[in-house]
Amino acid sequence: MPKNIAILGSTGSIGTQTLDVISQFPERFHARILAAGNNVDLLIAQAIKHKPALAIIANKDKYHRLHEALAPLGIETAAGEEAMADAMEREDFATVVTATVGYSGLLPTIRAIRAGKQIALANKETLVVAGELVSRLLAESDSTVIPVDSEHSAIYQCLNGEDSSTVNKLIITASGGPFRTWKSEEIKKVTAAQALRHPRWNMGAKITIDSATMLNKAFEIIEARWLFDVAPERIEAVVHPQSIVHSMVEFIDGAVKAQLGIPDMHLPIRYALGETSRLASAERPLSLTDYSTLTFEKPNPEKFPCLTLANRALTEGGNTACIINAANEVAVKAFLNGKISFPAIFDTITEALVNIPHIATPTLDDYVASHHATIAWADEHVKC
Repeated sequence: MPKNIAILGSTGSIGTQTLDVISQFPERFHARILAAGNNVDLLIAQAIKHKPALAIIANKDKYHRLHEALAPLGIETAAGEEAMADAMEREDFATVVTATVGYSGLLPTIRAIRAGKQIALANKETLVVAGELVSRLLAESDSTVIPVDSEHSAIYQCLNGEDSSTVNKLIITASGGPFRTWKSEEIKKVTAAQALRHPRWNMGAKITIDSATMLNKAFEIIEARWLFDVAPERIEAVVHPQSIVHSMVEFIDGAVKAQLGIPDMHLPIRYALGETSRLASAERPLSLTDYSTLTFEKPNPEKFPCLTLANRALTEGGNTACIINAANEVAVKAFLNGKISFPAIFDTITEALVNIPHIATPTLDDYVASHHATIAWADEHVKC
């Protein structure tokens, strides 16, 4: 029987590509639950095609349309973020792909861990916001996590079969985004349209802006610390504009293992859904002869100060990364809407860290409260 899959964020970039993979392997996978934030029309189309048992729309205002379209087909419907989290306790699926954007992935992922589900983790903010808590819950659960982010999937693949005690360093690659070669003065004046033109990857607006500020790389360093239980000082980022080497692991004997591939998320999605089995690809494989040069360079923290927030979050600990993530969510939205400048994204985050109280050992309730307090403060701040 095909493995039943729940997809949180089915209408986003990762979600739609996950459904591509499921369509390629109908004998292995079935989309049992589809959940989306706002795009009800695409969710309806996906449900009609894939025939899940349940379709969920987070935006309750759009529930009537969802129910009206799918109830005659015998597809159960629900609405709201609580419904998404509650669905993680259902017994009719084994694996959940967490592909929602931002903080919204935290509570469903925690519920999935407590229910012992296998998690294909594409929502990096889950470990950014509450990595210590999530790691502790995983240690107490039958749940397993296989990362979907291309960088963490690459590290996961490089570590497969290796003794963790022989790992010297994790090296996370970064494309450098659209402004890698720009001067600092030019970056201060960039527009949202310019920031959304990523040179290598086709992603949603939020993660594309995070790539442009390089905060996504700070988040990936934080995520790697919790995913692989590696000390922060042994994780570094390097800029690799070709985006062919997805990340590397350096071992104590001096060997470096790397995972290479074309910039395409179908590969890490297949690897995660297949539980590290290699599933055949219909896409054109990587040909190294097409790339006469692969280059690597150190990132410039003066041009991209958001990258420094990884060290601050891991050094200060507690709810620091939660505050960073929440402030960034508001700041990115404000930048996309023309309310603040590109450099003001970093400024908003650092000012939030001053204004929101630090909690050294937060509970889940503390993380939730810190998130909402930061959102409220940042909403007021970007209006000034």
